[in-house]
Amino acid sequence: MLLIKNATIVDPTSKLNGKKRDILIDKNGQIEAIKANIKASRAKTVDAKDACVSVGWMDVGTQVGDPGFEHREDLQTVSQAAAAGGFTAIVPHPNTLPTVHSKSEVNYLKNKTEQELVDFFPIGAISRDCKGNDITEMYDMHESGAVAFSDGQKTMQNSGLMMRALQYVKAFDGLVMNHPQDAALASDGQMHEGMMSTSLGMKGIPPIAEELMVQRDLYLAEYTESRLHLFNISTRRSVDLLKEAKAKGIDVTASVSVLNLIFDETAIAEFDSNFKVLPPLREQPDIRALKRGVKNGTIQLITSNHTPLDEESKNLEFPYADFGVIGLETIYALCNTFLGDVLTTEKIVSILAINPRELLRIPIPSIKEGESANLTIFNPNLEWTFSEKDIYSKSKNTPFVNQRFKGKVIGTINNGKYQIAEM
Repeated sequence: MLLIKNATIVDPTSKLNGKKRDILIDKNGQIEAIKANIKASRAKTVDAKDACVSVGWMDVGTQVGDPGFEHREDLQTVSQAAAAGGFTAIVPHPNTLPTVHSKSEVNYLKNKTEQELVDFFPIGAISRDCKGNDITEMYDMHESGAVAFSDGQKTMQNSGLMMRALQYVKAFDGLVMNHPQDAALASDGQMHEGMMSTSLGMKGIPPIAEELMVQRDLYLAEYTESRLHLFNISTRRSVDLLKEAKAKGIDVTASVSVLNLIFDETAIAEFDSNFKVLPPLREQPDIRALKRGVKNGTIQLITSNHTPLDEESKNLEFPYADFGVIGLETIYALCNTFLGDVLTTEKIVSILAINPRELLRIPIPSIKEGESANLTIFNPNLEWTFSEKDIYSKSKNTPFVNQRFKGKVIGTINNGKYQIAEM
């Protein structure tokens, strides 16, 4: 049994929203009682004074390493990293080896993670091996539990295949996701194309490489009347195009990586390869547009963009390092510390817990007596310093070691299991 004491409930869908309550969870993981003062001498007690409890969070587009890249991340370590960051569910990209491009790989992920605290909802690949040539059996993967379809970190360059995928998923009201970047325009780019890339002498990735692909995908979504998600947009023009498409009635949603809401291209001035990410860090006007998009609901999701990489791939001179940063453990702290002008606590919960499930048509858990406990406990006011001991991922590619944060995840509860941070 687990007893959460003195927690403020944050659940925009509940009558208990904003109320301070005790929550008792029985040995089967069910919420037994929600009352003002519960006594349970045999239960493990978590003092959540000054903390909040919400429905468990979900990260869309997490990169996992199993199968094929277990030296970077395995299913257990990514589960632990997700739980440490407040997530009780992740939606992993299909970019593994083999690729998640048939029902066999979907079943592998579902079966191998069924005992974990964190739920796994796989994304199925659009094309075999994510090579952009041959379309996959998306219906079979949908029946096996795939919640969306994408080539993940590889952009779908083939317009004809992208159109067929959008048409294919209409049979079961499926969702196609695409990371918008035109490979020919972005070729060999290392960072955002602008004054900083020029001064550092590095080839840039121009905004038009993203915006051209955004425009193509919006045209295809309109033509096919299908559901599209633009994964991790990064430019002001992309936000404008998205807003215009929504006004026309196109069924499109979008996400943004947390780093693109906070850091601009100048973060790369010292050649820290941990800031080498896709999409690249852009300029301040882009950040302002992205933040407006999050605030007004044009952009529905903020993602961790969690991409674990080993030392041999990341600890190199900047031009030779791979793109990517781990982010599951730090996304909430980054949001709460740096985005207070955009995100209230309720807005964070909506973006991290409610919106992802609505997008993917996954039932939203309830904080209610008799329901299974699927919860995140977090303290918005706790100040702390992120250190290597706070990294549960196998990979350590993060620029935030020794970073001072405000806001910390205290624990996660799901599937009759819990992970509580040491205080």
